[in-house]
Amino acid sequence: MTRNYRDDLQQRLKNPKFKDEFDALETEFEIIQAVIDARKMKKLTQKELSSLTGVNQADISRIERGIANPTVRLLQKLASGMDMELHLSFVPKSK
Repeated sequence: MTRNYRDDLQQRLKNPKFKDEFDALETEFEIIQAVIDARKMKKLTQKELSSLTGVNQADISRIERGIANPTVRLLQKLASGMDMELHLSFVPKSK
C-alpha cells in the first residue's frame, strides 16, 4: 500500500524532533506560498513577474521552490511589481 504525501507527513509529524524542525520552517513555507499565491492571483508567470520587477526569473523560481531566502527588500520589489504591498507583523505565540 502506498501512502500519499499528506499521510506520510502526518506520520512523520508524530516524531517530536521532526515536528520541531518542521514547525521551525513554517514561516518560510508561508512566505513561499504567499509569493506563489500573489503571482497566480495576478495571473502572472514567473517570466512576466521578472519583466515587471527586474528580478531574474531563476531567482523567482528558487524562492518559490524554497531554495532561496529572499530579503525583505526583494519581497518588497516583488510586491511592488504586482501592484501590492508587503505586510509583515509580529504576533504573540499561541499557548
